[in-house]
Amino acid sequence: MKKIVVLIGLLVFMACKTDKQEEVIIYKEFKVGTYRASLAIKDQKELPFVFKVDTINTLTIYNATEKIVVDDIHVKGDSIHIKMPVFDANINAFIDDKGNLKGYYSKGPSNKRVPFTAIYDVHFSYPTTSNTHIPVEGEWEVTFSPNTEDSYKAKGIFKDGKDNKITGTFLTETGDYRYLDGVVDNNKLQLSCFDGAHSFLFDGFIKGDSISSGMFYSGNHFKEPWVAVRNNNYELTDPNTLTFLKEGYDKIEFSFPDLEGKQVSLKDDRFKNKAVIIQIMGSWCPNCLDESKYLSQFYKENKNSNVELVALAFENAKTLEKATSNLTRLKYRIGIEYPILIAQTGSANKELAAEKVPMLNHILSYPTTIFIDKKGTVRKIHTGFNGPATGEKYVKFIEEFETFVKKLSNE
Repeated sequence: MKKIVVLIGLLVFMACKTDKQEEVIIYKEFKVGTYRASLAIKDQKELPFVFKVDTINTLTIYNATEKIVVDDIHVKGDSIHIKMPVFDANINAFIDDKGNLKGYYSKGPSNKRVPFTAIYDVHFSYPTTSNTHIPVEGEWEVTFSPNTEDSYKAKGIFKDGKDNKITGTFLTETGDYRYLDGVVDNNKLQLSCFDGAHSFLFDGFIKGDSISSGMFYSGNHFKEPWVAVRNNNYELTDPNTLTFLKEGYDKIEFSFPDLEGKQVSLKDDRFKNKAVIIQIMGSWCPNCLDESKYLSQFYKENKNSNVELVALAFENAKTLEKATSNLTRLKYRIGIEYPILIAQTGSANKELAAEKVPMLNHILSYPTTIFIDKKGTVRKIHTGFNGPATGEKYVKFIEEFETFVKKLSNE
């Protein structure tokens, strides 16, 4: 009997202690309004971006004309956890008495941390000190890592705005750098973006028709120099010529599991007598996200025609379970109705990925898109993706894509 009394007393004590602990949790206010956020990167520089808290459970991140709605937010006490809507990335921070945030941003299996702060009720990314604007609008021939064996070309497309503001992007042979915005202050150019997967900062100095002493920062783990000259006639290599089938091949073959674990191959009935588009992609890849949004809409509008789509995902998640979770999140966020197959986990290394589709000369870029006719013959391979941030390039891609796919489906 004494043991029972002691046990009941202990349980009552523990219950009271738990209730008392819960009572002392003081919830700080995650204020509705606009914040100026920044990530601390290399060379003691900051990468700024603006977000607006709409409710305690939703916020919107702004990159030029892009709006990223985030609705997976949890506040407990003075701590806040923000999970990006598609990418495997998070912001964890503390809320101070003024409503400002301080913590870190992390992403992917490596979980690398980048210091993060956000100041409440600040509405700009970059302060400016000059009333003089140096125009940068137009197209630029860009060289990254100039005069080195790692040098590669890009095309800069910039637009001038009000109050020294500029927007634009860089196109490379493997994809574009998506929505960038910033300022030209005196002769210094700064462009940046934060989309959850990537945090980019480009800076440099403008003199006439050239940009010198440029530096590109990716998070706080990578940087490389760049220079540019104004050149409205510069074009990159045709993206339809960079990836091709090895000699002796005219078809693609594979068998990979879908998100439910069922093996899928091009020999399945759903692909017979149809034009097939194969998307080589990853849930971690922003250019793949842009392409997936477009392909998803295209598939919904054309799935009853003689066209079929299938995605081959190369995931950097360490386990099959995590890769499946990331891809399922992408599928439902975007509304992807075509099958997504898991081709590789543990690494998105392009050399390893090429081993899974050995018919290709290489996998140069995520995404890569393969067009197959009704007979199973590969008719075209497109490397990279010019997304909506590229403006006219994106419009041109859509026109070429839909014209070519219609031709294949009508043959």
